[in-house]
Amino acid sequence: MFSLRKPSEAALAEIVAEQSARRLSYPQVGATAAEVGHEAMPPGYAHDRWTCDLGAFDEELFVRAATALGTWAVQRGAGITVFPSSPVEPGLTFALALKLPVGYVKAAGRVVYVTDEPGRYGFAYGTLPAHPEQGEEAFHLSRYGARLTFTIAAFSRPRHPLARLGAPVARALQLRTTKAYQRAMQGVLQ
Repeated sequence: MFSLRKPSEAALAEIVAEQSARRLSYPQVGATAAEVGHEAMPPGYAHDRWTCDLGAFDEELFVRAATALGTWAVQRGAGITVFPSSPVEPGLTFALALKLPVGYVKAAGRVVYVTDEPGRYGFAYGTLPAHPEQGEEAFHLSRYGARLTFTIAAFSRPRHPLARLGAPVARALQLRTTKAYQRAMQGVLQ
C-alpha cells in the first residue's frame, strides 16, 4: 500500500485485478446516501460532511460539473492518479495513487452507487482490503434552491497498521485531500 516511488499503471492494474473479486472492507455499504447528516452514518468511524457553494445554479454549469465528477476530474485535479480511467459506474473497481510527504499510498475502491437525478448527480465509493482506510466516501452535486453545491460526505477509520499508527497524520491528509477536491471542482467550473 505504501511505496517510495510513484506506482506505475501496470502496478495499479495489478491491484485492480487482485481486488476485483474481493468484498468491501466494511459492512455499512451505502450509508453515505442518507442526506440527514452525521447521525445517519455508522458509529465507530470519523464522520465528515463538507459542502461548498459553486455559484448560481445553471443547467449547463451543472452538466459540465457532473461530467467532470463522473470522469474522475475532481480526484485527478486533487493530484490523485486513478486507474482505470473508465467513467464512474456502479461496481467499478479502481486503484488510486496519492502522493504523501514521503512516497505514495496505493488504495483500492469500488463504486457502490451512482446518483443521477434532475438537479443531483454524484457517486460513492467504498474501500477494499487494499486500502489503508476502511469506509465510504461520497461526492455529490446538488441544486439547492437557486445555488449549485458540491458535497463530500465520508465515514472512515484507519485499517492498515501504519495508518492506525499514524492516525493523526492520516486524518490531516484526508482533510487536505478534501480541500483539494473542493478546489478541483471549483476549477472545473472556471
